[in-house]
Amino acid sequence: MLVPEASVKSFYNFLKEKKIMGTKCRDCGEIYLPPRPLCPRCIKSNLEWVELEGKGKLVAFTSIAVAPTHMLNAGHSRDNPYVYGLVKLDSGPTISGLILVDAKNPEKVEIGTKVTAEFIKRDDRVILGFKPS
Repeated sequence: MLVPEASVKSFYNFLKEKKIMGTKCRDCGEIYLPPRPLCPRCIKSNLEWVELEGKGKLVAFTSIAVAPTHMLNAGHSRDNPYVYGLVKLDSGPTISGLILVDAKNPEKVEIGTKVTAEFIKRDDRVILGFKPS
């Protein structure tokens, strides 16, 4: 079996398969998201792919009303904002993604909320999102 290179491109290809994949250093055990070919902790390239469960808790977020082009194309605008945030996965690493809540009422979103990964298909790609669990 051919192992894909540890890259952001490979990470997004795994998302299409509904998998959150990181790299784990075989020497020090550190797990990285996004994946990387070199461990910044011990400066070794002895890494392997690991599948991470998509459960964690919300550690930071923001409501965005002035969207970049790809989010405008998805229907977001000043009248239809979206929430983006950081999720600390139960397996250790932190990753960013859409937070699937009512973006017009961000005061109802709370740091520490438990969330579960959702894989959102947009055109020919998949975006990582998280919904409260």
